[in-house]
Amino acid sequence: MQTPKQKSYDVVIVGGAMYGSSVAWWTASNPDFDGSILVVERDPTYEFTSTSHTNSCMRQQFSNEVNVKISQFAADFVKNFRDFFGGDERVPNIPIQSYGYMYLADNEEFSNTLKELQKIQQSLGSGTKHMSAEEIKRDYPFYNMDDIISGNHNLIDEGYFDGNTVFDWWKRSAREHGAEYCTNEVVAMGLNDAATKVETVTLKSGEVIACDKVINCSGPRAVVTSRMAGIEVPVEPRKRYTFIFDAEQPLDRDLPLTIDPTGVHMRTDGQYYLAGCPMSIGGAPDDPVDYDDFEQDHSLWEQHVWPIIATRIPQFEAIKLTNSWAGHYAFNTFDQNAIIGPHTKVENFIFVNGFSGHGFQQSPAMGRGVGELITYGEYRTIDLSEFGFDRIERGEKFVEKAVI
Repeated sequence: MQTPKQKSYDVVIVGGAMYGSSVAWWTASNPDFDGSILVVERDPTYEFTSTSHTNSCMRQQFSNEVNVKISQFAADFVKNFRDFFGGDERVPNIPIQSYGYMYLADNEEFSNTLKELQKIQQSLGSGTKHMSAEEIKRDYPFYNMDDIISGNHNLIDEGYFDGNTVFDWWKRSAREHGAEYCTNEVVAMGLNDAATKVETVTLKSGEVIACDKVINCSGPRAVVTSRMAGIEVPVEPRKRYTFIFDAEQPLDRDLPLTIDPTGVHMRTDGQYYLAGCPMSIGGAPDDPVDYDDFEQDHSLWEQHVWPIIATRIPQFEAIKLTNSWAGHYAFNTFDQNAIIGPHTKVENFIFVNGFSGHGFQQSPAMGRGVGELITYGEYRTIDLSEFGFDRIERGEKFVEKAVI
């Protein structure tokens, strides 16, 4: 455990992984911000964070306009990564491997939904195309299309990016701009008599730190942090599996991130291939798991995932599993969309939670927006107010249909 250098900070960020570091960097590097920042991270190795288990995917194929805009900014940020760091020559250029997403529909209802989403995305400048089964087979002849009616595909700014490099530079540059990282754990919060403000955070090592704002960047542990301020937030850890495999007969072109109607997804991953699925692919309920439960059910690959992959792409009948892991989604059980911004009563408690699997690609825009909120008291680029906590209190869902 580390002891913070000061006894008071303007901003205390609980959690220093992708989102904690995004908020820290966007805030600390803003010339209009002149305060102090403490980032409290319980595990500096980040071994069991969602950040470490990410597949670093990027897509514009969302159902809500604001989510499309958020991902469009992410693409701009990644493609101009060094420029966002002031042209610092230490900062690498990061490409986007734009092999696209391919949503496959095996029934008329979902096919019609894909048509509607394509219109929304296209109106915002996205390159999404709605394709017939014949058109998909023409461009990607390796698919078995016997049960497929149509699909949506976009080859512009969709695919894979090196998210860990983004994270590393946010963390490094945030420190260079004065943000302090502390290996410790927030275990309690002290509120004022009216319970409208968090005045202090207590660390596991015993220090009581005064603060002006508290930012909840605790990933799947979001509710553990919010309960310290007397707040319930509908975020829980849901287990998701990733498999890396080699093919005896590799495909002759990149495999788009393909969302099979079964719920399995797969894509090119360098010289290998990657597949992913929820626990429910094997018939188990998609229930919350313990925060430290990363145990794998190895039967899922042999009995469910591999047969699905081989059915969709017959060329994958001869494949070899080379690696696998289980990670956690910070799953918003209310409407599977992010929860961003201040609490309605505890006004200096700010949420950055509930990304439900698309947090990495949303982190540039969301971190920037929260940095604006900290510095100016308002969003100045993309209006993120639709993600506010008040919708949960009102019971009005802001549903994102395109959740994998």
